[in-house]
Amino acid sequence: MDVWSIKSILSWTDTYFSRHRIDSPRLTAEILLAQALGLRRLDLYLQHDRPLEKQELAAFKTLIRRRTAREPVAYITGRKGFFNEQFKVAPGVLIPRPDTETLVETAVEILSKIKQHGRQARVIELGVGSGAVIISIANACDGPLYFGNERSSVALTMACANVKAFARSPVSLFRGDWLAAIAPQPLFDLILSNPPYIPSADIESLAPEVRDHEPRLALDGGPDGLDAVRVILAQAGDRLLPCGRLILEIGFDQKPLIKSLAQKFSWVVELDFIKDLAGHHRLAVFKK
Repeated sequence: MDVWSIKSILSWTDTYFSRHRIDSPRLTAEILLAQALGLRRLDLYLQHDRPLEKQELAAFKTLIRRRTAREPVAYITGRKGFFNEQFKVAPGVLIPRPDTETLVETAVEILSKIKQHGRQARVIELGVGSGAVIISIANACDGPLYFGNERSSVALTMACANVKAFARSPVSLFRGDWLAAIAPQPLFDLILSNPPYIPSADIESLAPEVRDHEPRLALDGGPDGLDAVRVILAQAGDRLLPCGRLILEIGFDQKPLIKSLAQKFSWVVELDFIKDLAGHHRLAVFKK
């Protein structure tokens, strides 16, 4: 019977994943083997000649099958790195993307300026998903009052678990559909969201990891991708304080549509677009 070492099984899996067109085959192999063995990735290299036991091979093969069936790595491992934490994720919860870190950075910059004026800001994230965004903002900028809501009970449960595990400042979460549960009065300095913004017709063309596994509720933005954006814009004006801001993550090609849509809301006095690290327009910032 062949004896597989950590080194040899990684080499084989790298080739196998490449043949099946799995993204980042070597990295994926390392992450999944570390998961199966209960090790850090670094330990794989420190113990590269270690032979694998039968049950360890079986556990690893199960993870390989899940990945070649296009299940996202984050769902297999149960976590996803975002900013400074490894947040818990699971099926039914949108996986945090690196692009969305731009949303965190922009929010922190705005809140830091408010803090300089000695005032306690109020912040709410709409549709928190895993909670990675609002927790990252709260950890980077203490002082404001942080709130978040989510209409999916599965995602809300996960967000609550992440708040308990990772939040260093209080974050209050509740079940809600955008701003409908909040009285229409000026309460917030900052409202932010990464709403669903993919046009319905484009969903089928997404990578199978996204199309077949991630929650459609968090992806499908309706015919032009802006159904949720329209609802949020209609609700946000009454709930923002004077000079308050609404930050929305948007699709890389949606700037013209957003500019046209914003003109229909009289409360919007200023609109800026912010690019992500790839140079795409990733955020729309509306000022009241």
